[in-house]
Amino acid sequence: MLLHVRRRRCIHVSLTIEAFNYQQLKKRYAGISSEVSEMRSTMISLKESEAQLKQLVSLGSRSKILKNLDTSESGSIDIEELKSQVAKSMDTVKEIKSYLRKERVTDLATPQGWPASGRVSSLFGNREHPLYGIRKFHSGVDISLPTGTPLHATADGVVSFSGRAANNGNITVVEHGLGYSTIYAHNSRNLARAGQTVKRGEVIAYAGSTGASTGPHVHYEIWKNGQSIDPMPFLKRN
Repeated sequence: MLLHVRRRRCIHVSLTIEAFNYQQLKKRYAGISSEVSEMRSTMISLKESEAQLKQLVSLGSRSKILKNLDTSESGSIDIEELKSQVAKSMDTVKEIKSYLRKERVTDLATPQGWPASGRVSSLFGNREHPLYGIRKFHSGVDISLPTGTPLHATADGVVSFSGRAANNGNITVVEHGLGYSTIYAHNSRNLARAGQTVKRGEVIAYAGSTGASTGPHVHYEIWKNGQSIDPMPFLKRN
């Protein structure tokens, strides 16, 4: 009988120990699970930080944004704040890109430089006409050039006319957009055709002395919104 009681006590003690060990293992497993969960959360945050930092690097403003982050409490990056800063920077970049696109369009459409290097023989404005000897408004500038000198488009555009026009001889007219157009007159030969797209610097004609002319040159005009304007300030641009 005594032996039987002892056996029961041993079994009870053994079960108690097993139960205790089970509870300990359960607690340990819970702790490990919590640590794994925290590690996963940390890894996700790190990946998000890495992705955001890559975006910042691509924007060229990483140091500026990180400098403005508040890291005084934990010494770690605030992901939400980082996202907010990135969004603001991206908006700024979009504004800058939009502005630069407009500026580029304006730049490409605005006449710049000389159609060809030469000597200005007649300025814009009222003058005594070299053939008729009367005071008459001169709507462009005359640039003396040897016959056959290549004439270059001074801005991107589309040729709207390429042909002959009475006293102006062979002329080429280019529409640039934003209200600008340029005219190249007295050409020995027109190269660009009507409807052709041309780029700044592209040869569109050759200087000559066709029409009412006293010698080889290019009569160069700039029009803005249907009104001829002085080309001289545009010749000086580069």
